[in-house]
Amino acid sequence: MESILEKITDWLREMLVSGIMGNLSGMFESVNQQVGEIAAEVGTTPANFSPGVFAMIRNVSESVIVPVAGIILTFIACYELIQLLIDHNNLANFDTWIIFKWIFKTFVAVMVITNCFNIVMAVFDVTQQVVNSSAGIISGSTAVDADALAAMESELLTWDLGPLLGLQSFVVQVTMLALSVVIFVIVYGRMIEIYLMTSLAPIPMSTFGNREQSQVGQNYLRSLFALGFQGFLIVICVGIYAVLVQSVAFSDDIIGSIWGVMGYTVLLVFTLFKTGSIAKGILSAH
Repeated sequence: MESILEKITDWLREMLVSGIMGNLSGMFESVNQQVGEIAAEVGTTPANFSPGVFAMIRNVSESVIVPVAGIILTFIACYELIQLLIDHNNLANFDTWIIFKWIFKTFVAVMVITNCFNIVMAVFDVTQQVVNSSAGIISGSTAVDADALAAMESELLTWDLGPLLGLQSFVVQVTMLALSVVIFVIVYGRMIEIYLMTSLAPIPMSTFGNREQSQVGQNYLRSLFALGFQGFLIVICVGIYAVLVQSVAFSDDIIGSIWGVMGYTVLLVFTLFKTGSIAKGILSAH
């Protein structure tokens, strides 16, 4: 009778351990897949991320926004001419070089609007080069080591049924799956924000013809650089997460280790949310 109960207990134990390991492996793989793709996603320029979306954004911007930017530039150019004329004692000390100065500034402003997409892409080419270079230096697997999982499975086979039933909880699994979705939203949300800012590029670019109004264009460029270097900060966060996850030892305290990995993932999500504000704060963009 006792041997039958032992066999039933062993069978239940193996079934519970198999279920626990299946849940944990799927949970870790889901999160690791999202985290592992971050470096590749943030290292892609807007033109290469989704060529169809970028072509649509550029077409709409050139068809709808550029004419509006041209009107704004016209008003700014007239305002700039008036300022240049009245600055010299209300035309009392008028010099002809002022007109040539105004023509040159207006020409530069028109060229900026005409090539605003090239300027925007140049900004992201520079920042993406930094992101790709840092991704090559900051290398580290964000996956939970297979040997650690094998050691954890061996340890679980020595547990009684009570603790195994307690560990068979879907709370951690659902939480980790939710965190993987949040990571996806953060990475793709950044790229959508880039597309939205790119679509309105001609309007802030049209303000460079006047010294006072050019603050709008300068802040826009700072915001673009902030979005670009946000990818660099995201790669840094992933590198820190990889080091922390690899330091978890599942053989000592399995339950604590599982919660530790979940805590590191929550910390990763929190820091990913903060990367945007940190980048803007460093570059004084608002």
